[in-house]
Amino acid sequence: MDRMPFLTASVSRTRPAGTYSIVAYDATAGQIGVAVQSHWFAVGASIAWAEAGIGAVATQSFIEPSYGPSGLNLMRGGRSASEALAALVAQDAMREVRQVAMIDAKGHVAAHTGQLCVPEAGQIVGTNYSVQANMMASAKIWPLMEQTFARSGGDLAERLLLTLEAAEAAGGDIRGRQSAALLVVRSQATGLYSSDRLFDLRVDDHPQPLTELRRLVGLARAYAHMNHGDDLYAQGQFAEAGQAYQQASQKMPDVMEPRFWQAVALIADGAREEARPILARVFSLEPQWRQLLLRLPAAGLLPSDPALIEDLVAIKS
Repeated sequence: MDRMPFLTASVSRTRPAGTYSIVAYDATAGQIGVAVQSHWFAVGASIAWAEAGIGAVATQSFIEPSYGPSGLNLMRGGRSASEALAALVAQDAMREVRQVAMIDAKGHVAAHTGQLCVPEAGQIVGTNYSVQANMMASAKIWPLMEQTFARSGGDLAERLLLTLEAAEAAGGDIRGRQSAALLVVRSQATGLYSSDRLFDLRVDDHPQPLTELRRLVGLARAYAHMNHGDDLYAQGQFAEAGQAYQQASQKMPDVMEPRFWQAVALIADGAREEARPILARVFSLEPQWRQLLLRLPAAGLLPSDPALIEDLVAIKS
């Protein structure tokens, strides 16, 4: 646990979160994101906030979590990021120990770093993004974050990750590392939570939180293919569903579930011989999938054909 630094009589004590973060908007993809790492437990639960069609908030230093929901609420009501942040800072008696960044659904950005944030602390607001950091090993951290984001390629999640990784490689939080989080939402809401929230990932406690966060982003990409496969299967597009499951399997080759559902989609599409070697591998490594296969006809996911199911369950490697 951190020792709280002495604060003047004009402010009370709160929890310090020495942190570096980024909020950003990708106009081409129509996405808004926020990503953060800190030497503090479960940083994503209180620092990173985002809502599709509204914006994103990072609230850190001597953290006041209410900047997240309050900032989003003001932006939801029509305030720009700058207007929302200014309104909240103006009424905060502890503004000088806060560090907050906001971005709205139009890419407007605002940031605040109080004069009493623990050094090294600072921010850079650019076009469609803001990087901010406090309690850093050196003052080069946030300029390097800005350069990395501006020059990086890939989708928004990848660029956010690269920005955090650059900060960590340069020294990051002077105390070390503990947790990280990444949120990416659509800049235009569809009204469907599962569609609007593209990445919602947290690493609450880990010796290498960014390494773990990158692994989780990879899994999230794989499961996006799985979800797409499920949607296609429900629509009776079995061949296309099988391709989606195959794409998921390629991203996580050691996980048997996408292989299993690829085989099921092939069976449903009439390509039973193509499914057999896939099932053989799945059953040899994780025999419990045989029992699940037996249950699929009752759920309407495979034909009610006892001879077919018996033949498939009996497949050996």
